[in-house]
This record gives sequence, structure tokens and C-alpha cells, in this order.
Amino acid sequence: MNFYFLCTYKALSMQRPFNISPRNTLKGRHKEIYEFELPDHNIDDKVVQSFGEEWSKFHQFSQEDIDQLGEMYFDIITDEMVNERTYGFDLGCGTGRWTKVLTSRIGFMEAIDPSDAIYTADELLKNDDNVRLSRASSDRIPFDDETFDFGMSIGVLHHIPDTQKAMRNCVEKVKKGGYFYTYLYYNFEDRGFLFKTLFGIVDGVRQVVSSLSPRLKKFICDIIAIVIYMPLVLLARLFNKVGMDSIAKRIPLYFYHDQSFYIIRNDALDRFGTALEQRFSKQEVITMMKHAGLDDIVVSDGAPYWHAVGKRVR
Repeated sequence: MNFYFLCTYKALSMQRPFNISPRNTLKGRHKEIYEFELPDHNIDDKVVQSFGEEWSKFHQFSQEDIDQLGEMYFDIITDEMVNERTYGFDLGCGTGRWTKVLTSRIGFMEAIDPSDAIYTADELLKNDDNVRLSRASSDRIPFDDETFDFGMSIGVLHHIPDTQKAMRNCVEKVKKGGYFYTYLYYNFEDRGFLFKTLFGIVDGVRQVVSSLSPRLKKFICDIIAIVIYMPLVLLARLFNKVGMDSIAKRIPLYFYHDQSFYIIRNDALDRFGTALEQRFSKQEVITMMKHAGLDDIVVSDGAPYWHAVGKRVR
């Protein structure tokens, strides 16, 4: 048995059976996709549809994009949490870009999403034999409790009506002693009055844009990326280039100063195209994680805010 088949066999042997039967087993272009019944509670159908549309537009991430995202979002993920012996899941995987970051580090990953984005994940993850795709939601994760060594949900739970309940559902699937990682939008608790006023205006624009037809919404968000995001991003890049980092970091959207225009367009659609979003303070994130059964919580001091990981203790 050569090395490739040995690694594939080892990865596949880590899979655990579903605890409910799939409604359908669909044939993607590259992988089978297991489709489960979606519950009608704690899920916003319009948001799910919107993300399916978004990821059908943005799914061609370069390896450079993937590596750069990994450096920012996974700075607090250690080899103890994720390694070749780890069985994990990615709830709300979207295109599969977060799963893709970890495929070279993790033993096996269950990529789960309730939207049509699962078909784009099939494309991005086509060469990764240590991934299985399922179409399911946070209220019906199709595995027994305490199945996984590691779970994550990145930029997803704040788009679910009851964020705390969705987090608890995720953590229940993690073994005691395992880890759960998440990223939740922050509420600008440390920003001044002017910044918060500006955010209020932006949030009003989001509510209007998110109600538009898919085609018009995508067009408007591309315009926003060009005329609002890029001037600020370019200004931050300029200050960085001349050694004025402290000023650059105070510019709105500084987070994107080293991101590709593709990522910026994607995030503009992600930001303005979604009807439901919730925001939390750092302490609220910690409190929710504790209520979900996590301890030893680490919240990254770096952007994006707030991404955090905790260890399941109960």
C-alpha cells in the first residue's frame, strides 16, 4: 500500500456514522453530498438562501488567499487542538475555505452547511480525501454528542436567530477535553461616538441592500467595494508604506490593507448582503462560550474581532 492510499485509509477510518439517515445522497461533481432534513426553527431561510447565492459568486480562492486567511483566523489554534489524530467539523462551512485551511493539519473534517454553498465546497475541496460534505444545520448536526475532538463555526453563529443555542448545539458534539473555535462579529465596544454613528448609517444601508434581488445586491456590493472599501484600504496601505502604522491602524477597514480585491469584494457582499446579523462584546462572547460548556477560553487580541477558542469541560 503506497503512502497516498495509506493516508487516505487512515483518514477515512476516522469517520463516525451519522446518527440520523440522510434524506438524500447527492452526487456532486467530485464528492457525495449527504443531505439532511432542515428544521424550521432557529434558522432564517432568507439568510441561508442569501449565503448560497453569495458563495456561488465567490468560491475561487487562491492558495495565497487561503494561507493568508489561515494566518489571521487560526493564530490561536495550536497543534494540541488540531493535528493528524483530530476528528473535526466545520459548521457553516460555506465554500469550504476554512476547512481547506486545516485539511493539511487535521485527520478528518466533516464540512457542514445548510445552503447551496455545499456544492461550491465540493469544488474547492475536491482534492482533499479527508473531508466529507453534509447539507445540515446547527439544530440538526447529524452526529452523536461527544463525537468530535474539535469543532468550529467561523462567521456563522451571529447569522442564526438564537446564537447561544446554536453554539451549545455545536459544543455538545465535541468530546469533553476537546475544543470549539468560533468567530463572532464584535459590537465596536471600544470605539468612539463618531465611529458608532458611522456604523449605524452603514447598518441602515445593509438593511436596504440585503432586501434587493440577488443580481442587484451583488452589483451594489461590488460598487461599495470599489468606491468605499478600496479608497480606505489604499489609504491604509499608503500610511503603512511610509512607516506610519499607528495612523494606518486607525483607518476604518484597515483589516483589509493586505487582502486581495477578491476577498474585499467577497466581504462587501458578506457584510451588506445579509439580512440578519448580531454583534457581541468580548465579554459577551466569553460568557456565551462558558454557558455552552467551554472553559480555558482564549480570545485573540488580533483582528478579526472576536475569534476565540475554548475547551469543553462539561
